Amino acid sequence: MNTLESMQVFVRVAEQASFTKAADGLGMLKATVSQAVRQLENALGTRLLHRTTRKVQLTLDGQAYYDRCKELLGDFENVQAMFQRTGEAVRGRLRVDMPSRIARSYVIPRLPEFLKAHPQIEFELSTTDRLVDLVQEGFDCVLRVGTPRDPQIIARPLGELKFLNCASAEYVRRRGLPKTLEDLAHHDLIHYVTTLGSRSEGFEYPEGGDFKLLPMKGPIVVNSSDAYHAACLAGLGIVQAPEIGMREDIARGEVVEILPQLKPAPMSVSMLYAHRRNLPKRVRTFMDWVAEVLKPVLHA
Repeated sequence: MNTLESMQVFVRVAEQASFTKAADGLGMLKATVSQAVRQLENALGTRLLHRTTRKVQLTLDGQAYYDRCKELLGDFENVQAMFQRTGEAVRGRLRVDMPSRIARSYVIPRLPEFLKAHPQIEFELSTTDRLVDLVQEGFDCVLRVGTPRDPQIIARPLGELKFLNCASAEYVRRRGLPKTLEDLAHHDLIHYVTTLGSRSEGFEYPEGGDFKLLPMKGPIVVNSSDAYHAACLAGLGIVQAPEIGMREDIARGEVVEILPQLKPAPMSVSMLYAHRRNLPKRVRTFMDWVAEVLKPVLHA
């Protein structure tokens, strides 16, 4: 196995945090994968991975080497792509993360057409609402709702999500329909946070050309969009949710839009990727495809 192949194996082990999972994904024997990493360590004169019976973890040298390997492997793919004929198949592993409800409702139903068009792509999809570390966790790109915070990450804007204030029809029957901001003193808010242990700042509403927050009580705090939606349907309180996620529930009469004059601010939707001189063709191709898939449901 040459050095380039060994680097590819090492990157897979680092990202999977497992020799066994890396071997399965690469279609290799575990012993072959272990030998490739040992050969790299011997050639470099340093340990790249901490190995225990429970987990595999990068050393400090291993993290630095992993970062450089990702850059070099990306450059290698780009050099190869320079001589590909127009329309030639894109290939390679593509690791993506996106919010679970967007994945389930819009991306996954259309995914067969993407994989049919690009059968040589090995696709890995993570669906979570937490802020994954794009570089540390080895993602090629991630789809995120909200303003990107890391200046080292490149953001490709796709559009905006409009938000609604909603509650289940059962909640409205039981607690009444709020008509003004003052009425919210007698209602519950379902609190959404990215990390449990914190608490949302409250109900967001427009005032004087800006948006403010009204603290509200509520019986539950959730940290996923699926749980947020389920809590709304269960009648646990009011939510401020993307319009695209509530349309069907409103059409069926299960959910009611409330306080339309107090809608929260829209949020941007972006594809994020690490800062590189050249982006692999498979990543550009996927981001272009996602942009087209979401174009009908996002606002410019």
